[in-house]
Amino acid sequence: MTKVIILAAGEGSRLRPYTNDIPKCMVSLAGSPLLSHQLSSIKKCNILSNNIALAGGYKSDALKKFDLKIFENLNFSNTNMVTTLFCAREFMTSNDDLIITYGDIVYEEKILRSVIEGKDEINIVADIDWEKLWRIRMSEPLKDAETFVMDKNFYIKELGKKAFSLSQIQAQYIGLIKIRKDMVPKFINVYDQMDRLVSYDGNNFDKMYMTSFIQYLIDLKWKVKATLINNGWLEVDTIEDLKSYEKLLDEGLLNKYCQL
Repeated sequence: MTKVIILAAGEGSRLRPYTNDIPKCMVSLAGSPLLSHQLSSIKKCNILSNNIALAGGYKSDALKKFDLKIFENLNFSNTNMVTTLFCAREFMTSNDDLIITYGDIVYEEKILRSVIEGKDEINIVADIDWEKLWRIRMSEPLKDAETFVMDKNFYIKELGKKAFSLSQIQAQYIGLIKIRKDMVPKFINVYDQMDRLVSYDGNNFDKMYMTSFIQYLIDLKWKVKATLINNGWLEVDTIEDLKSYEKLLDEGLLNKYCQL
């Protein structure tokens, strides 16, 4: 069985005024909230509602309309995604594979199926054609892209650092992860044993990025494998992102990047 935790605590300050009264995951794209697009893909993969949980925070009352299990990060304004994820730790079990997905992305059903089918300790979805998407979002792709370095067998060696050249980016992590069920208790145990007093990529423990946590696991010799894709997803961070996608939608071109 597969369980899904959607990280839905984000405030989305770069999407104001759209996020004045709703969390980032509820911003509308192509007529529906980002979260609705995700849930559509999740349910097409035959994952039942009682196996889906939302980890909320900012304006979390808006999530109640989906009638799903909600865990709350009450300290969302002072923390980041990893802390939000572990607010839902009681939803994680050794009997179920665990999918972790960011709330500010949308993806086609086939993208989710590809990571569900992964057999490694951790599988992470990464787009090898990421630059195509980045160039419609911004004039300079390196401004926002992060490092992603794999070995010849597609096991990840580095991710989430500031990239200074395109050669450091073999793919781009999209925010979709699968933890194999036998590794879920170990995943929790690693988090519990981390030093709360040290810095993780320049952030304190509570503000640690997900990529920093994944890199920590890699440094502990966990096998973290890339599930490689060619587009089929979108990320919404800014008003400019929304405008770019809606323009492509109006022109009938958005399907070249992602079919909603």
